[in-house]
Amino acid sequence: MTEQKSEFPYPRRRIVRSVMRRLIDLAFTTLTDFRVIGQENLPEQGPLIVVANHFSFIDPVAVIRVAPWPIEFLGGFQLPNAPPVVTWIPKLWGYYPVFRGTGSRYALQASEAILNQKGVIGIFPEGGSWATVLRPARPGTAFLATRTQAPILPIGLDGMPKVFPRLRRGKRAEVTVRIGKPFGPFTVEGKGRERREQLEAIGHEIMQRIAELIPPEMRGFYSPDPAIRAAAKGTEIYPWADEPETR
Repeated sequence: MTEQKSEFPYPRRRIVRSVMRRLIDLAFTTLTDFRVIGQENLPEQGPLIVVANHFSFIDPVAVIRVAPWPIEFLGGFQLPNAPPVVTWIPKLWGYYPVFRGTGSRYALQASEAILNQKGVIGIFPEGGSWATVLRPARPGTAFLATRTQAPILPIGLDGMPKVFPRLRRGKRAEVTVRIGKPFGPFTVEGKGRERREQLEAIGHEIMQRIAELIPPEMRGFYSPDPAIRAAAKGTEIYPWADEPETR
């Protein structure tokens, strides 16, 4: 435990993040019509895994805006669909990178160490922000939840993809953050296929909880409407799969 804390301190970057929080709060207050629903569902402390839909490259700042505790993010190493003007934000805040196509051992070790310190981890289970409908979760979130037994807090983000387009027209976007009730923990049994199927089922439950917090037309794979589910097919495919990921 002592060794983990020295390698993965929690919280960290306190001064930088304190300044960033104030700037983020100011930005949302002045540039958007920002609304939060369900603040009473926020636990007082961790361990906690925060999950949210991922439709915009600036989704993490909305989570930071409503999070009352220090939060560490797991995220992709590259941001292929983000403009250069905002790529400095995750670098300055700091996050634990997850490299596509790997087991991400380092990110897993960091997550376990932080949760063992009653910390809070933020994850976007879909694994990227290339679509504006809900897609199936990548397996990492369910694996982390079962391995650490940490409860999960679902958050629904609505309006984030409209922020920059509206600003370019001199208008404010309406952004709503809905916070659901914590759920879990989860356990899995067995090995091989049986275990994978259980993790997949947990991933679907996580996404279903998020789906309940966003507008019906955005629920994609988790909509009860067959037409919306059919329209979402293909959005689960990573659009930059053929591009090399450099570190």
